[in-house]
Amino acid sequence: MTLTSSIGASRRQALQGLVAGAALVAAPTLWAQALGATGQGRLVVVFLRGACDGLSAFVPYADPDYARLRNSIAIPPPDGSAQSALRLDASFGLHPALAPLLPLWQQGVFSFVPAAGSPDATRSHFEAQHHWETGIPGKNSDAPGWLNTLAGLRGSTAATVAIGVGEANPQILAGAVPVKLIPKGQAAMRQGALGDERTRAAVLNLYAGSDALSQAFRAGADSRMQTAQTLDMAQHQAEMMAADNGAASAAGLLLDAQHLGTLMRQDRRLRLGFLSAGGWDTHANQGNATGALANNLANLGRALVQLRRDFSAPGDVIVVLSEFGRTSAENGTRGTDHGHGNAMWLIGDAVQGSRWHGQWAGLASGNLHEGRDLPVLHDFRGVLAQVLRRTFALSDTQLATVFPGGNWDKGLDGLMRG
Repeated sequence: MTLTSSIGASRRQALQGLVAGAALVAAPTLWAQALGATGQGRLVVVFLRGACDGLSAFVPYADPDYARLRNSIAIPPPDGSAQSALRLDASFGLHPALAPLLPLWQQGVFSFVPAAGSPDATRSHFEAQHHWETGIPGKNSDAPGWLNTLAGLRGSTAATVAIGVGEANPQILAGAVPVKLIPKGQAAMRQGALGDERTRAAVLNLYAGSDALSQAFRAGADSRMQTAQTLDMAQHQAEMMAADNGAASAAGLLLDAQHLGTLMRQDRRLRLGFLSAGGWDTHANQGNATGALANNLANLGRALVQLRRDFSAPGDVIVVLSEFGRTSAENGTRGTDHGHGNAMWLIGDAVQGSRWHGQWAGLASGNLHEGRDLPVLHDFRGVLAQVLRRTFALSDTQLATVFPGGNWDKGLDGLMRG
């Protein structure tokens, strides 16, 4: 059975499928290996806009082609120094800037799929992000975001279950189902969210205390209000703006993660969270153990540790995505260009951690996509289906509603516990 078995199902039919979920879960289908799912988890999606370099985050140090392809930007193999990769196993190491995540790996709650992505080979940030956010590779026309569709399956007319912090209108949350959006920074200014006194007061009320988070939020909000006109005049490099697609830089991700955790703790009906960060389009001066990418990874690592603190119940899962990877070889400006396959990151008790999952073909030229990129050996929808099946006990019909045209990936069985 494939996810395409009920592409034509209406929203009403999908909701009826939720009521009949117990019977569907019990059916002897390809989903049967996840019968232990409780459906009580929470999901947080972190989107790295601009195409994060997965070959620097998860360093294939044992591959002899890695250092050859990246003469100046390769991360040195694990040797115990602060400039070298942190050993995960005999094949991969972790970027040293991600050291805060190493304990999660050692605790068995952190994993990754090294060669995942969209089967559509576009190198356009806009197109690729649209495909990932709608869950329909190759389709550039309007469609609801898959998190919005999922919210329709998980929620009701009386309760909002999805929230996004940072972007004003992320496509992944767009659709007919009401969601809660807390835009920040330039996104807030463009949409007038913090300029709306009622909205601003409601958000500030959440942070009315004397704790550090409350003070930081109020200071940031006041600063953004005072500099709205200045922000409108700011000029950014054109391609970087396109790649970020409305997301703020990774420098603010920790505060966004704290806000998201606070809001979802205050309203336990919120089961789906979304964050994003831009600045990952590293065409030039990418750096290796230090530099622009390392700085972004350090900010990301701190944010993920914070998210793990707030989302550590047995069914909670944090997933980190990026629209495509980057070239295996560095370019002439000591950066990397738009690629294809990339790593997907997963954190949570429900994740079978301390190991990576799926296929890995290495960096030999004959194994690369178009001779230059990591191939996509696992459709991103197959990775997410494993997560949704375990975290929310979705039936095959419901998975087909969230990801039309996808298929169950048996090669990833074992990614999730239970």
